[in-house]
Amino acid sequence: MLYVVAWPLLTEADDTALRRLRAQYHPDEAELIGPHFTLVFGAPPSEEARLRDSLDGIAARPFWFMLDRLVRHDLEPPSRAAYLFAVPADGESELTALYDALNPAPGPVPFEPHVTLGLFGHAAEAEQIARIVQRQHLPMRGRIEELALLRREGDGLETLRTARLG
Repeated sequence: MLYVVAWPLLTEADDTALRRLRAQYHPDEAELIGPHFTLVFGAPPSEEARLRDSLDGIAARPFWFMLDRLVRHDLEPPSRAAYLFAVPADGESELTALYDALNPAPGPVPFEPHVTLGLFGHAAEAEQIARIVQRQHLPMRGRIEELALLRREGDGLETLRTARLG
């Protein structure tokens, strides 16, 4: 499967905080990939040429973002699990424009730019951690300057192409 991600440039303290949160609450993914905004979710391998061309055609300039709130996304019942996302205020429109440029048709779920912090067995646990993270770590400011086309095979990720904004 193919993915396109935006790599956030963060202060060392914020990057460390996000990596620690992901390592604790989303360990399988944290070992695979650091903090990121996913712009293309699981495209088939047949889309590689189109995605490479789309990256080459991106006319966006680097931009600032601010993660300032957390959102809980509950999984469908009967699961009681929930994801916890850090969501930007500043930079949201730029990330959405990149998503729209890379995805010719809307996905099954409306796009909301986010950095996944964790997957929790129960929504109440996600809510408890959200209160702590909100108080101790937010807001976080960063910059997006680069996108990457990634291929996931098994337990690994391979970078196929990077594109600098601007």
